[in-house]
Amino acid sequence: MRFAIVGCGYVADFYMSTLPNHPQLQLVGAFDHNPDRLRAFSAYHQVLPFASLAQILDDSSIELVANLTNPRSHFAVSLAALQEGKHVYSEKPMAMSVEDARALVDLAAKKNLLITSAPCSVLGETAQTIWKALREGMVGTPRLVYAELDDGPVPFLAYRDWISESGAPWPFKDEFEVGCTLEHAGYYLGMLLAFFGPVKQVTSFASILMGDKAVHLDQQTPDFSVACLEFHCGVVARLTCGIYASHNHTLQIFGDQGIVSTGAVWHYGSPVYLTRRTKLQKRLERHPNIARLLGHGARKLPLVRPAKFRSSKGPNKMDFCRGIAELENALQEKRSCRLSPEWACHMTEITLAIQHPRLFGSPQELKTSFREMDPLPWAR
Repeated sequence: MRFAIVGCGYVADFYMSTLPNHPQLQLVGAFDHNPDRLRAFSAYHQVLPFASLAQILDDSSIELVANLTNPRSHFAVSLAALQEGKHVYSEKPMAMSVEDARALVDLAAKKNLLITSAPCSVLGETAQTIWKALREGMVGTPRLVYAELDDGPVPFLAYRDWISESGAPWPFKDEFEVGCTLEHAGYYLGMLLAFFGPVKQVTSFASILMGDKAVHLDQQTPDFSVACLEFHCGVVARLTCGIYASHNHTLQIFGDQGIVSTGAVWHYGSPVYLTRRTKLQKRLERHPNIARLLGHGARKLPLVRPAKFRSSKGPNKMDFCRGIAELENALQEKRSCRLSPEWACHMTEITLAIQHPRLFGSPQELKTSFREMDPLPWAR
């Protein structure tokens, strides 16, 4: 599949570093509204620079647009691409409102095109291993999820010095204004939606812990949120997002017969552990006041497929292009995309409900939904 990148900022280098994993994807060129950034990105990666978005859309050989722009530009760029007959893979969120996300989904369906959004973390080896453990009943009936997505005390770190491989600075102003929930909650939501299906209701609290982040912000956005998600299947999940507390990317899924967990959910090769309830009960009966024993007795599960792939450079070992490859495979195999447009839209509605409880009300009943996702063939 021939595709073009729109947006050559910080995250674009992550896609470029994992593109070699997918030889069926052919990058034609890239565009960015910032000429200096476009020049640096194109020169570093030896990519053809397009003079404008229109030039990309006018090129009939380009089948897909990878929309890696600022979140507030996602809707406009994706809309333009769909209108010109291009499939779209967008960075998260799909749009900044549910109405806009629905409009994109409806337009894509009308024009027989595919649109979806990042993240593709559900396609990673760790996520697929956890899902397989759940399907095989290793923890019995799952009932509760603790999902932590604290990225560390970002306002206190040297974030102005964070530079991508091709020289793009981390867009701290945009990140703070858009908010850590809209930026990052999808890494968990995409996985949990695959495991447990659609969410019925969201109850959320969000707060601005630090209004002053040593940079002028045009708008203040919550830098901490915690939400309880009630899935139609009966599972309840607590999801925390923040940029103030210590770094914590742990996931724990509690079932009647055990606990399945991982310590670094963004890492596609993060070990997955299984702890049986019977072992926990015996230990707690002997030592009822020593809570730390809850972490003992865990068994490391083999990953369903060895995580041998070229990952993005940096702390998060992910294959960013795997989502684009899944879209391309779905088109070639004439099947539904696992990362369906409806899945991406539902994820957008949940994320907005978490970040803006005062705007949308809490608890909030969700109006969108999606069809059940299939696991990857190698993980069945």
